Amino acid sequence: MKTCEEWKPFLVMIAIDSAFATVNILLKKILEEGINHLVFITYRLSISTIFLAPIGYFLERNSRPQLSFRILCYLFFSAIVGSSITQYFFLLGIQYTSATFACAFMNMVPVLTFIMALPFGLETVNIKCNSGRAKILGTLICISGAALLTLYKGKSLFNNDSHYRLATSSAVKVASSTRNTERWTIGVIALIVGTLFWSSWFILQSNIGKRYPCQYSSTAIMTFFGAIQSAILSLSTDRNLSMWVLKGKIEIITVLYSGMVGSGLCYVGMSWCVKKRGPVFTAAFSPLVQIMAAMIDIPVLHEQLHLGSLLGSILVMIGLYIVLWGKNKEMQNRVTKIVQEGEEIKEQEPQKQQHIIVTCDSRLH
Repeated sequence: MKTCEEWKPFLVMIAIDSAFATVNILLKKILEEGINHLVFITYRLSISTIFLAPIGYFLERNSRPQLSFRILCYLFFSAIVGSSITQYFFLLGIQYTSATFACAFMNMVPVLTFIMALPFGLETVNIKCNSGRAKILGTLICISGAALLTLYKGKSLFNNDSHYRLATSSAVKVASSTRNTERWTIGVIALIVGTLFWSSWFILQSNIGKRYPCQYSSTAIMTFFGAIQSAILSLSTDRNLSMWVLKGKIEIITVLYSGMVGSGLCYVGMSWCVKKRGPVFTAAFSPLVQIMAAMIDIPVLHEQLHLGSLLGSILVMIGLYIVLWGKNKEMQNRVTKIVQEGEEIKEQEPQKQQHIIVTCDSRLH
């Protein structure tokens, strides 16, 4: 039974990463069919709100603090940075690149969050310790991997690109190549912006967590605000009401699955894993999403895998795990230090008591 309990977090995280990979593949499919990005985000966040609101109400009704105007402002801004705009850029990135490439970029989030946290004092780096040096080295390797992903595409590793097979003349090939390059550039820029926004959301969330420590309720409110923001943006850019009609079973399934599972159950599962094993353990499974997405993306959707994407992804994953190792080592050192300080206090207490007794005796005499 003990072994089963120990393996539960591993199995839950593998299931979560499988769900995220499936969401990304489904997104790629419906985006190619022409669904409006903001319409999809509105539906997804609305379903997530409907799903999480009852959970937050019943589970946190006795521990929920008063919801002030300041907290509402934090949550509204959190929705802009973490839900509506970020998801828009991420979907644009998936559409113009691939689900595998987008997942590789999202692996940069822990490192970028670490860099952003330094000026706010949420993270510290001690160069004298191995943990501090590991965090710096991992960050540099991760940035190098992201630069390789962005600047170098390289040759295709599989011959399954239908665009190039269908091109019959050199003029068509050149035009297709130019179009693909332009789309790839737009996709990369969108992923960079989305990754920066998502990383800054974690910094903001650390502040919200201190002021309003009810995860289910705060997430439900955030997704509610995000749904409203996405709907307003969508209606202000395109007032064609026909785009709100979901076409076909695949779009309905994707919206329901990504809302309930991607933005609902997965966050509940990750919260449970963080509670059981800590944030370092949970974040360490992030690269699995990319690997699982690639396993479906390449054979099923016949997406290309380029040499630059492969090498960049490997560097990003190596850098990420070095940073996580440094974080884990730092936490272990803190625990050891606290234990040692506790033992020193225990040793000093009898000496202090003896000193007080001796002082009292001398005063009496």
